[in-house]
Amino acid sequence: MLRLRVITALIVAPLVLAALFLLPLIPFALVFLALTGIGVFEWANLAAIKSMAAKVGYIALYAVLAWLAFASPSIWPMVFGVAAVFWVFAAIVVMTFPASAQLLPPPVLVPLGVVVFVGAWLALVALMVAGGPWLIVWLLFVVWGADIGAYFAGRAFGRRKLALLVSPGKTWEGALGGAALAVAAGTLLGVTVPALAALEARAWHWAVAALTLAAVSVFGDLFESALKRARGVKDSGTIFPGHGGMLDRIDALIAALPCFALAVTQYS
Repeated sequence: MLRLRVITALIVAPLVLAALFLLPLIPFALVFLALTGIGVFEWANLAAIKSMAAKVGYIALYAVLAWLAFASPSIWPMVFGVAAVFWVFAAIVVMTFPASAQLLPPPVLVPLGVVVFVGAWLALVALMVAGGPWLIVWLLFVVWGADIGAYFAGRAFGRRKLALLVSPGKTWEGALGGAALAVAAGTLLGVTVPALAALEARAWHWAVAALTLAAVSVFGDLFESALKRARGVKDSGTIFPGHGGMLDRIDALIAALPCFALAVTQYS
């Protein structure tokens, strides 16, 4: 399984990076709108939207609302703020699961899915506008670092369960290992990549930002695990061999994106 995951990552990661650096803004936005639409489709399954027509309508609603938000830059901070508040709610759900499962009935998940994905996609576009592709690459390396570090540190040292009733395989040792790798990657990129160094942030700024976003990404991962456990499914989909569905791959990222974009747009 590890070999399959690595092979899939080695195929997907270069394609993502190529899109970041080679596509103009509008094609970039449209490509990732389509890709996140796959995640919306999987969220629809978790929200018990059964018919294909209803799922297509749900995706269309997401796309329309996302593009309307994109066309109104003045509301971007509000969109990111709403999404960030949702992730605070998600953290509470994770920490109180399974009692909190009653807070996640399908009628609630349907509108929440729009909030989550509009916030994440718009944040991706806003980061491209604010800082270019390297700002997004920085976030990707932080989130990927948190995930990879947690995997290997958890396998090597994991003893104490992080969220036993949500994701039994995750440990505190793994989370700390992931945070350490995320901070190292975020700090190193922040001070060495010319496009990021030009932002004149100090090393400790990058370190604090990486640590905060690594923690947020963990809750993104755990929240999706809580959703799947509440719905009785193992993976959100099967699009990525060894990785599961689109939502399984971007759950941490969709949590970190609006929080990072909120900070960037407020303090840039």
